[in-house]
Amino acid sequence: MAVKACKVCSFLTEEKKCPACGNDDLSLKWKGIVIVADSDKSVIGKEMKIGKNGRYAISVE
Repeated sequence: MAVKACKVCSFLTEEKKCPACGNDDLSLKWKGIVIVADSDKSVIGKEMKIGKNGRYAISVE
């Protein structure tokens, strides 16, 4: 199954709906990966407005 990125929060998933925000608008066109292990302390996570640990796309088309 292909990995898709949520167009709202950029969370990467293989599911039909984003487990992070519940959105069903997902894209197969995305670039780059950021892995956030501790969203409370992650500087990059805060810059990207990430509130949940996981894998995120850097850009989503």
